[in-house]
Amino acid sequence: MLIPSDRFALNNDRYRANTANNPMAYDDKEFIDGLEWLWGKGFLSPGGPQSIADIMRDTDIRGQSVLDFGCGIGGIDQLLVTTYGAAQVTGLDVVESLIERARLDAANSGLSERIEYQLAQPGGLQFDEFSFDVIFTKDTVIHIPDKLEIYQEFYRVLRPQGVLVGSDWLGSDGTDDSDLVKEWLDFSKLDFHFCTATELRKYLQTVGFTCVETQDQNEWYRHAVREEISRVSGKNRREFVRRFGEQQADARLTSSTLKMNVVDAGHLRPTIFSARKL
Repeated sequence: MLIPSDRFALNNDRYRANTANNPMAYDDKEFIDGLEWLWGKGFLSPGGPQSIADIMRDTDIRGQSVLDFGCGIGGIDQLLVTTYGAAQVTGLDVVESLIERARLDAANSGLSERIEYQLAQPGGLQFDEFSFDVIFTKDTVIHIPDKLEIYQEFYRVLRPQGVLVGSDWLGSDGTDDSDLVKEWLDFSKLDFHFCTATELRKYLQTVGFTCVETQDQNEWYRHAVREEISRVSGKNRREFVRRFGEQQADARLTSSTLKMNVVDAGHLRPTIFSARKL
């Protein structure tokens, strides 16, 4: 999820303008329920628990404090505690309804003492320096126009030897000029701000991170987006419509088809990344 703030050149009014009367908005319950139905309980983006395993493959967070930047409905946070052994996870997001849902699910799972949630406030990250051992983020920084500043904030709130790990939707050299990308974003009312893997590495190194690594997942995502389309079309469409209605089914199918064109053209490149603070 995105974090709107003055510091990051976003604000709540702009967020509301992008989501008003939009059937594919993160404050629309049917849209959220549809994403969770597609990707699994607690998940709002592709990959489910396996995607977290891929991100966390070389990162040990046992006994550590973790900030999840863009936590959504909290399924990942429960995994970070129960599967990966985090001592404490703080989830941060901009949408109050998502935070409320995440809190409820954590309570129902008996994890409220180890997982807390905060609603993002305007300005920089609302945490002191050296607050966390690890920052985790999945498919969220794409919403932030000023990449350098958000990575500076990540660096600030990490403790020495802290780790930044996650994934984001990156672009190619031609993404910003692509008519395919514009058509997809215009239809879906998405306010995305792409950078390339080369630019990402430069941002992270500029603010002081070392051991920067990236792993392109465009090929994996080509299969994932086709699975997404298959679940809202053909014989599967009836079940999606029964649960979420024709409007959601039509919007999801159109958006996913447009996105498939972007992925196939190489302009959308989901990427795993990690870096370490000195």
